[in-house]
Amino acid sequence: MPLPKDSSMRVRFAPSPTGHLHLGGARTALFNFLLARHYGGTLVLRIEDTDRERSTEESIAAILEGMGWLDLSWDEGPFYQTERLDRYRELASVLLKNGHAYRCDCPPDLLESKRAEAMKQGLPPRYDGRCRERSVSPDRPHVLRFRTPDREPIVFDDLIRGPLSFDSAVLDDLIIIRTDGVPTYNFAVVVDDVDMKITHVIRGDDHINNTPRQIPIFRALGAPLPDFAHLPMIYGPDRTRLSKRHGATSVMAYREMGFLPQALVNYLVRLGWSHKDQEIFSREELIQYFDLDHVGSSPSVFNPEKLLWLNAHYIKDTPGVDLVPLVKEALPPLPDPLPQASDPAHWTRVIDELKGRSKTVKDLAQFALPFLDRSRSIDPEARKKVLTPANSSVLEDLSLSFMALDDWTGESLRNVFAQVGESLHLKLGELAQPVRVAITGKTVSPGIFEVLLLAGREIVLARMEEALRLSREPFNEDETHA
Repeated sequence: MPLPKDSSMRVRFAPSPTGHLHLGGARTALFNFLLARHYGGTLVLRIEDTDRERSTEESIAAILEGMGWLDLSWDEGPFYQTERLDRYRELASVLLKNGHAYRCDCPPDLLESKRAEAMKQGLPPRYDGRCRERSVSPDRPHVLRFRTPDREPIVFDDLIRGPLSFDSAVLDDLIIIRTDGVPTYNFAVVVDDVDMKITHVIRGDDHINNTPRQIPIFRALGAPLPDFAHLPMIYGPDRTRLSKRHGATSVMAYREMGFLPQALVNYLVRLGWSHKDQEIFSREELIQYFDLDHVGSSPSVFNPEKLLWLNAHYIKDTPGVDLVPLVKEALPPLPDPLPQASDPAHWTRVIDELKGRSKTVKDLAQFALPFLDRSRSIDPEARKKVLTPANSSVLEDLSLSFMALDDWTGESLRNVFAQVGESLHLKLGELAQPVRVAITGKTVSPGIFEVLLLAGREIVLARMEEALRLSREPFNEDETHA
């Protein structure tokens, strides 16, 4: 059933800062962002940093950087759990006072022996409630445990999976406040969701077992339950949970590899959600169309080739002038820049010519380099196959004709190729390939006339002379050329 437009909808993205923003977390953030924007609601950013051993400032900065790069803005926050410790203790005291919590001073070795015994008997390792009816002094080291209701079914209607039911008998009395006064995850999350008036909890289905633990705490606090939606996992190509062994999982690693944020957003949203047969969406379309009704319950498979295809599409459709700063960032300092490299318009012309052949910004930068700097390397395979004695006459005749030109224009260059082709009885492609390798160092490039115009007369003549020399020399398998 479609959710109504409701400006009172409040969703949250609540990462733990124990690492970079990974693809699964980014998709959760994206789905919350789109849901809030689609329904006119509010997105709250909450940093769940109570794991003091693993949470770091660097991870917080990386998460915020990743969200900024993906252009996932939030409306409130970021709120930090470590700044709300007094609030957790306050509500834990309320639960203690009204009988929904109790003190437990069971030593760790006793708990571990009970756990081992339960597992030995094939039973779930759960706390046996030893301290439920004991009166533990507040002066003794202790934790606070939540008194989970006995034999009470926990039922909720997941917005993606449908009705789900859990038996509270299999749940133990979880710790809500540790001995050091720091709250545990499940308790802090509920308090935050209550205080921040979260109406919809959209998170990965790795949290689905936390939900039956959290629902009784909502009820004990007298708070309304939010609606829950658990997103299916993202699998690698081998259909196991996406991890580092499948390649990069950090959002910012994809930026470093030359992906555009629009492409990654478009790809992530299609991991589990669909709108008819549409594959490519603008930001406005995503906000207009997104809902939970079309989020599937089956795991999605990450396909790197599909992401590359999308990225190539977005690079091709992005104006060259907008790609210039990204290409400059991807390039090392130019050791010997061409004179035209100081002209911003030249960068734009080069990129506009090359972007249709590039899958990543890194590809685009490498394609552009021969048109920006005097130095350029020749691919050894291209050198071996193309700059051969058989092609030396092509390079020599074209070089002489290029030197004789008064005007360096597309028309004059076409005439040169026509004349040399007729003289040597060769087709355009047979002439173009050795010139392409001479100028760009590669066997793939834009049309040969565009290449010659972008490089300019001076560079073309210098590189043709070098290529002619190489074509007359034997190829050494170990050599490389710069």
